[in-house]
Amino acid sequence: MLRVAIPNKGQLSDPAREMLSEAGYVAAANARELVVQDLENDVEFFFLRPRDIATYVGRGTIDVGVTGSDMLADSGAHADTIVELGFAPSTFRLAAPAGTMKSVSDADGKRIATSYPGILAHWLAEQKIHAEIVKLDGAVENAVALGVADLVADVVATGTTLRQAGLEILGEPIFKSSAILIGRPGLGENVAVQTFVRRLEGVMVARSYVLVDYDIPNTLVDQACTITPGIESPTVSTLQNSEWSAVRAMVPRKQVHAIMDELYDLGARGVIVTDIHACRL
Repeated sequence: MLRVAIPNKGQLSDPAREMLSEAGYVAAANARELVVQDLENDVEFFFLRPRDIATYVGRGTIDVGVTGSDMLADSGAHADTIVELGFAPSTFRLAAPAGTMKSVSDADGKRIATSYPGILAHWLAEQKIHAEIVKLDGAVENAVALGVADLVADVVATGTTLRQAGLEILGEPIFKSSAILIGRPGLGENVAVQTFVRRLEGVMVARSYVLVDYDIPNTLVDQACTITPGIESPTVSTLQNSEWSAVRAMVPRKQVHAIMDELYDLGARGVIVTDIHACRL
């Protein structure tokens, strides 16, 4: 049975459960559940603290797990990134009290509070900045106000929390993160893992594409297919009116309205867009 670790809380938890559900797996209905067995798919899900997942996977206790690339990097665990999952983007950034520092070099000799000492220590060494790392477990934005640090290094999605604490971001991101699926060392060509990954990739593709159907005069089919080339190629079918054809193709979701406009301007009619719930490419 494949053993899979899923975050039990935080910004990774709900999107991970939703992706699993869309991929046809049993997701925990109750947040207090720690283990769920999906007997039909021969998978056992463990709902763990997000920070612990990289450690469990790296030690080989769990086969694969969903975590953040920042948590994997900070843990130092020997786990392999299998695939990026496309949700929970964030950046790890340095922040100081507004108006007190002009650049990251001003952090030299200061105290920096963080929940990610591994990432911060690596970055400080690269930048040749000598600073004291104050390790905290969450809510680091309060460290300056409470007098235990001069700056903070924290995961930032919008920066609102830092601004509310009177802090401003310095320089470029120290680290960029998103949700990833990681695997234990030595997985190799594991069939169960390949099936699991293929299902998750199918969900990601389904979220990124839609199906577009339209009717087009036969004389314009080639031009229309240039606009909607599909994955392999579009499906072209004959209609009762022999002068027209029906075309179906997958198109990127973000571009669908521009594509519809272009098709209509070309001469397509009956342009219809349909969501894709799952697919295999």
